[in-house]
Amino acid sequence: MTSYDTDTPQAHRPEPLRGGALWRRTLRIPMRDGIRLAADLYSASSAPEATALPVLPVLLERTPYGRRAQRGSDQDRGDAPVPQPEDIARHFTEARYHVVRQDCRGRGDSEGTFVKYLGEGPDGADTIDWLRSQPWCDGRVVMTGVSYSAHVQAAAAAEGVEGLAAMVQDSGGFSSAYDAGMRMGGAFELKQVTWTLRQAVSSPEAAADPVLSEALSRVDVAGWFGAMPWRPGCTPLRHLSAYEDFLLEQWRQDAFGDYYRNPAIYGRGFYDRFPDAPSLHIGSWYDPYVRSTIENFTALRELKSAPSYLVMGPWTHGRRCETYAGDVDFGPRAPLDGNLAPSYLEFRRRWFDRALGRASDSDLPAVQYFLMGGGDGRRDAAGRMRHGGEWRSDTWWPPTATAPVDLYLTADGALDVTPPTVAAASVTYDFDPRHPVPTMGGQVTSGEPVMSGGAYDQNTPDARVYGAREPYLPLDSRPDVISLSTPPLERDVVLAGPVSARLHISTTAPDTDFTIKLIDVHPPNADYPHGFAMNLTDGIARCRFHRSTEKPELLTPGQVYEIEVTAPDTANRFTAGHRIRLDISSSNFPRFDVNTNTGTPEAAARRTAVATNTVHMDAGHPSRLRVWLEGGADGLA
Repeated sequence: MTSYDTDTPQAHRPEPLRGGALWRRTLRIPMRDGIRLAADLYSASSAPEATALPVLPVLLERTPYGRRAQRGSDQDRGDAPVPQPEDIARHFTEARYHVVRQDCRGRGDSEGTFVKYLGEGPDGADTIDWLRSQPWCDGRVVMTGVSYSAHVQAAAAAEGVEGLAAMVQDSGGFSSAYDAGMRMGGAFELKQVTWTLRQAVSSPEAAADPVLSEALSRVDVAGWFGAMPWRPGCTPLRHLSAYEDFLLEQWRQDAFGDYYRNPAIYGRGFYDRFPDAPSLHIGSWYDPYVRSTIENFTALRELKSAPSYLVMGPWTHGRRCETYAGDVDFGPRAPLDGNLAPSYLEFRRRWFDRALGRASDSDLPAVQYFLMGGGDGRRDAAGRMRHGGEWRSDTWWPPTATAPVDLYLTADGALDVTPPTVAAASVTYDFDPRHPVPTMGGQVTSGEPVMSGGAYDQNTPDARVYGAREPYLPLDSRPDVISLSTPPLERDVVLAGPVSARLHISTTAPDTDFTIKLIDVHPPNADYPHGFAMNLTDGIARCRFHRSTEKPELLTPGQVYEIEVTAPDTANRFTAGHRIRLDISSSNFPRFDVNTNTGTPEAAARRTAVATNTVHMDAGHPSRLRVWLEGGADGLA
């Protein structure tokens, strides 16, 4: 780790890069508590003193991953190597921006202790205030970045900071971390665990201690996932207390309260503070932040006079230049580069120029989304199923041509547009927390080595799937999975928008979970003799939060409750001959922590119990799936 000191002339002396086409100065930016955060200032000027630099807008990116580190999510074009930070900076300095890349508190060369998410608002606001006071800044700061670097943008905006002139939030920016990113439906997203383990290895503490670094690099992640829940001092992070502390605190905070009202992770509560400035929200159908991305776009568009834009692709987290997600390929029209713009850098540069009034063209649609589907369903040369798809544009989300449609669940496994008329009907199964349903793809990131995001055939779990067991039977063959589907569709059906299920449930336990998964079932062909059951989106609901996320309430065994299970939005064309399928169960591990069925919060539980769970599907208890279809109910006629 390199140390810099702003009290020496060398701290501000420009360093030539790219043959003198780019110049870099190292800064130490003071925070309100005296901590200094390391940053690099990139410019096209070789002026020996920063005070002699031209006055320009500043593009700011804040990161916990190393401000000089190359990142895969910075991919610019699918046919080119991932650019280095200086390549990205040069693209914008040539367009007459200064570029600042900063290490977050307690990461890289920045001082202080790293606590994930919670302090990024004040640090971001202080950084913007400091930049605006510099003689080389024209008073306008624009922010960009992927994932954590998108979260910190929303965090700064929620502080009501002045001078934040535009934002490109790519694959992040919390509307409510309780609803997406940290928890969903009350369940804890275990990507927080895998992310923390990975970042602990690259922490300044590990860099300074070879023994600690070696211990962290040897952690058996899969083995530790089999030893959950974790207890303080009995985790693979036991020798890195700062990281163990913030992770276990996240896990313990199971109810919505003051912890989740922190502006850094609760944009929903602070949209009134966000600057009235243009914002671009980029997301992916197989990304954990679908709900946040769409909510931020819709809320800011309604509340602000400045325009907001939404782009949703068929990718996994930050993989906008790829044609595939998991074991499914969406064709040459899927990447952002070559379709929406020549490259990701060019896409952002054009957008910032427009946002700052440097370009007059106004032809960018408010919404651009990739409608998956329409492919032939055969296997390509890389071994992936060809699902296909196309880009569409609209003025709003959900698309203006769609309307909500209810599909009712029947005990014989059907999804029907007609409400049930039978007096009594239900399906019952036993849910054993010791044998949870394994995660197969979905909206997952940072989950390796125990889970990966994307689309996979739910018929064929294999050795790649954590928790799957030989003989690797289809997931819907499990007795704890209820699988319901339409008949083969007589014509194409376009689904685009929110997905949720209203379930009437009962259980023998004081608490349990219910999960849903929406699936496009391809018919059999020569490459896939059993068909291909492609996951689209999935959700979960922890039943003790059935009345309130703030005040959990245990269930009365045997009593019927109506719950809502919400899954992130999606967009898919179900081609004629396909089926729309819904799978219901009570676990999705290791994407989410597993409910013990005991009523004890998961982070503190040491024992489990088998729950007998029932989904009721009769006239008095019409459980149903709600989706948004093009043409509404007529789309299924």
